[in-house]
Amino acid sequence: MESVYLLVALGAIVAGFVQGLSGFAFGMVAMSFWAWGLDPRLAATLSVFGALVGQLLAVFTVRRGFNLRLLLPFVLGGLAGIPLGVLVLPQLDMVWFKALLGGFLALWCPVMLMARSLPPVTVGGRFGDALAGMAGGVLSGIGGFAGPVPTLWSTLRGFGKDEQRAVIQNFNLAMLAVTMATYVGTGMVTRQMLPYFAIVAPAMLVPTLLGAKLYVGISEARFRQIVLGLLTASGVAMLASSLPLLLSRGAAG
Repeated sequence: MESVYLLVALGAIVAGFVQGLSGFAFGMVAMSFWAWGLDPRLAATLSVFGALVGQLLAVFTVRRGFNLRLLLPFVLGGLAGIPLGVLVLPQLDMVWFKALLGGFLALWCPVMLMARSLPPVTVGGRFGDALAGMAGGVLSGIGGFAGPVPTLWSTLRGFGKDEQRAVIQNFNLAMLAVTMATYVGTGMVTRQMLPYFAIVAPAMLVPTLLGAKLYVGISEARFRQIVLGLLTASGVAMLASSLPLLLSRGAAG
């Protein structure tokens, strides 16, 4: 049991630092640790809880404005997507989900990272923002992965560093709060999970604040590199945790 608690704490520490630095990705980084030893339902709940704690800390440490007109399509789309994610979660094969999402990130993000001179996407506009928000809402309901799709979309749209941080930070906070409330309301959160919550929150506190402090001195170009690099690394980690399980299933079949 002690090794499970250590795994939970280690995942929270690393994911907390990444979230403090980038404003998202707690769930993806934490899952790359927790997928090895936790029940998928527990891992998803802890992922949402930890990401929500990180976003609440960011409200007080990294303030980057509040543009309601820009944020609203993301949030409205996200609110429509959360119930779909929560509905799908009990029937979802998490191994295949992580393999597909990890493969997409591991392939697409390096392309964006190398294509530095790509012009901003100008089509889609607010409708595209809403669709990206809906995808983020679905992924939030599945396991707290609210940030990756809206982050990729805002990067393609050419948002500046602080503009992107403001959108993603406020979007994630709204999505994760609603997702956590939904988990509680539907009985996904149990008393047996509470000791794990008590580990995640203090373990991620200092790393999250340290990451947020480092964010302040990062340039626009460096921030883009960090965001896409983190998404790539998260995708690779998800593939590394899921492919061996898929291969073992194939061998057993």
